[in-house]
Amino acid sequence: MSDQERNSGRSETKKLAIASLGSIGLEVARRIDKGEVPHISLSQVSARDIDRAREKVSQFNQPPQVVPVGELGGFDILLECAPAAIFEAVVEKGIENNALILTLSVGALLERMELVERARAGGARITVPTGALLGLDAVNAARHGTINAVKLKTTKNPRALAGAPYLETLDFDISSLTEPKMIFSGSAREAAKGFPANVNVGAALALAGIGPDKTEVEIWADPSVSRNMHNISMQSDSSNLSMSIENIQSETNPGTGKITALSAIAALERLSAPLFVGT
Repeated sequence: MSDQERNSGRSETKKLAIASLGSIGLEVARRIDKGEVPHISLSQVSARDIDRAREKVSQFNQPPQVVPVGELGGFDILLECAPAAIFEAVVEKGIENNALILTLSVGALLERMELVERARAGGARITVPTGALLGLDAVNAARHGTINAVKLKTTKNPRALAGAPYLETLDFDISSLTEPKMIFSGSAREAAKGFPANVNVGAALALAGIGPDKTEVEIWADPSVSRNMHNISMQSDSSNLSMSIENIQSETNPGTGKITALSAIAALERLSAPLFVGT
């Protein structure tokens, strides 16, 4: 094989589509437009409010095409960072285009695992970036042995949990809390249903390890914290681990950490990197 043939897959520019332009999508779009990721060009973004999205990208060096989700097409890579309500429609577009799909709404995937089989049959791939969590490499490795238990404790300011469907089942308003309180304890699957925009980390941890029904999740509301905090513990026959991360909140969405967009950038960067670290 010649050097040209060996490197062709790495140096070819890939077209990226982003759905949609929230705090994560817009940050990734800006960095791609600045040329921070080699061999990736931003071709399309989808948005519910087309005019507003066009205004957001109007000052880009190379403004992408702005279209509704249903009109996405002609891309090689699709970054899904959309509301959970349109998750399936976005991923279906990626499957139709035989694309690499980077999904951040992992909780929505748990109840739609048939999409993985459809991707396999059509030649598409679904990848979950590390996002706001840590330690997925270690948990994924331990899965090839025997994992006995995995637990996630997530602590956020009540403002960052606002709007979660599960809050409607509580007999108090979490905005009135004056001290930390555990507001949920259950499986990762249950957490994803009750907090679809808040605990995608739990779904990612579950998929990396022992699954959504065996992965335990606690969610705490703490009015004294200003960061989104996640603590993971795992016991297995290969290692026991305990890890914690404190994510600085996005300026526009307190429920999302700044590192989530950077994780998507890192995932895109490794597609053409001559060296990358981590499994």
